[in-house]
Amino acid sequence: MMLLSRSLARTPHSRNRDSLHHERSDHWTCALARAGTVFAFALLATPITRAATHPLDPLDFAEHWQALEILRTAERLDKDTRFSRLRLHEPPKRDVLRWREGKPIPRRAYALLRQGEASFEAIVDLRAGKVASWTELEDAQPNWQDTEYGAVVEEVLKHPAFLAGLAKRGITDTLFLDCVTIPPGYYGTEEQRGRRIGHVRCKDVRGTRNTWSREIPGLTAVVDLDANTVLRVVDEGKTPVAMTDADYRPAVNDQAERQHKSRQPTPGRMRIEQPFGPGFEIDGYRVAWGNWRFHVRPDPRAGTVIALVRYHEAEVGERSVLYEGHLSEIFVPYMDPSFAWYARNFIDAGEFSAGGLIEPLLAGRDCPDHAVYFDAVGAGANGWPSTTPRAICLFERQVGDPLWRHWSGELPQSRASQDLVVRSAMVIGNYDYLLDWIFRQDGSVRVAVGATGIVEAKAVKPATAASRGGQDADAYGRFVTEHLVAVNHDHYFSFRLDLDVDGVDNSLVLDRLETQMLPADHPRRSIWVPASHTAKTEADAKLDIDLRRPTLWRVTGGRKNHVGYAASYQLAPGRNAATLLSADDYPRRRTGFIDHHLWVTPHREDERWAAGDHPTLSEPGMGLPTWTAADRKIRKTDIVLWHTVGMHHLPRAEDWPVMPVMWYSFDLRPFDFFDSNPALDLP
Repeated sequence: MMLLSRSLARTPHSRNRDSLHHERSDHWTCALARAGTVFAFALLATPITRAATHPLDPLDFAEHWQALEILRTAERLDKDTRFSRLRLHEPPKRDVLRWREGKPIPRRAYALLRQGEASFEAIVDLRAGKVASWTELEDAQPNWQDTEYGAVVEEVLKHPAFLAGLAKRGITDTLFLDCVTIPPGYYGTEEQRGRRIGHVRCKDVRGTRNTWSREIPGLTAVVDLDANTVLRVVDEGKTPVAMTDADYRPAVNDQAERQHKSRQPTPGRMRIEQPFGPGFEIDGYRVAWGNWRFHVRPDPRAGTVIALVRYHEAEVGERSVLYEGHLSEIFVPYMDPSFAWYARNFIDAGEFSAGGLIEPLLAGRDCPDHAVYFDAVGAGANGWPSTTPRAICLFERQVGDPLWRHWSGELPQSRASQDLVVRSAMVIGNYDYLLDWIFRQDGSVRVAVGATGIVEAKAVKPATAASRGGQDADAYGRFVTEHLVAVNHDHYFSFRLDLDVDGVDNSLVLDRLETQMLPADHPRRSIWVPASHTAKTEADAKLDIDLRRPTLWRVTGGRKNHVGYAASYQLAPGRNAATLLSADDYPRRRTGFIDHHLWVTPHREDERWAAGDHPTLSEPGMGLPTWTAADRKIRKTDIVLWHTVGMHHLPRAEDWPVMPVMWYSFDLRPFDFFDSNPALDLP
């Protein structure tokens, strides 16, 4: 079945880490373009659902409700139950690989929920209509729930010490304060142990759309969410709220229009059209484009999951490349030692993904006019489903670059490069992340993540020529306007890549490029040669990018190419960064995946999240450090690669009030996988 556009209605709900304001929008139109004709259909406000046609399809609207009904019938659900997550529980990999069209499709839901101070994980068998398992969590906290961002705020705004701190800053009316509760990270203190602790901070939002510039500096309430009490108030001293104009949206009055005139469209404005429709086909969530075949799924925690990636090769048939790839975790630590800032070390995907990270893409702006969309269904704190329209877009593009060329006398040749892009946008508090999976005609796949949105800033005393704000205000960030310092921080992304190169039995080959000295009588003194090594255990595969000791990371299968080399795919890192946090720093210990750019583990169904299943207020060492401590064998077995992409962000003036997209990427690149250039046959 060819699906060209799906755009369904939803009222988005926010789980953003620092925001309580929910913007409502309804989207009821979709467009179908084929053979140069455009058909517009008005969709009903009631979400339209599709029955699953594949084991990896996400839960649809009806299946969400079915899971809730089963839990209710089993007396596991009441009006006070609050959901942190409700999503597809993936079938075991072996079952997915054995599944064939026409066979029954296993369908299970995973639920993470809280009842009072207790937390539970449940597996709901939708086919059997029963709760398959019900387990209480011990020594773990589930991710932040939508309702918790406003928790205890009412008590904070009545607390004498907090009111005194506001009064010290000239604030005696709390009506226009926007206060939010966020998790502070875990530091092993007695105050935190065994409790669901949050920090409450407030903004003065009067007269501005961009409220990120209006935080009341230096005033924090430490709260116990389960007990709904204020534990203490920390006041680090009076600094005025920065009341500067930081708006970035279109102007709404004459004065603003004079100050912020929009740039006029240039004569070179471009428009891309596909009068004969797209070059890809969609069947449910399965995509075919050229020689590529894959499955795409929106997921509340991972954003986008790409699975069952295969390449169709003439006279050979479909060859497997990747069983499953997805974002596993995001870690954003800030570099300011003050109380209000040192606790801002966010494990974003694990802590803030209740209801789903993905927000709707803006048609014609986030994705080109000719893009096709997938919707997503997520669950709110009460478990009720709602639809996110345009959660993932799919489009072809030509960037104007040749895929290959050669000038050969009278036979010059060149082939234009064309890509297929799968894109989603995740919104986590002040930051927006774009995530692209880019399929290319040369057999490679590029994974790119782009950071945009608004940098977090703190109010400080104005900078002068003689003084940079006092007390090293810009040692921990940079002034982006007179009263505001955007605080230095990092972004780390962990990608889980379950490569299956020509099957599940794979190995990691390391091609180290080493200097070879030449004989004294040779005109040259040195060259480099590769020295290949196959990693045997997990310890061999804890690797870092080192430009002085370059190493190629390749996953080989059992197949050989026509000259006898093992067919493989290379993980080729792009721009990256290594952590500068000390080894004993608590945030680094809780997110041990940032210690290395590459980890390799044997495939395990229950090892999916780099910082552990439940990183909220987690102890150090969870996830990859714990799993790899066993030093399991990774040679000639089903292996999973974990790639860490890091960014050091020293903010600049150009990042304010909203930053241009900062892109980082890596490639999965065929290496002896084919017998020759697979793009030779391009027309």
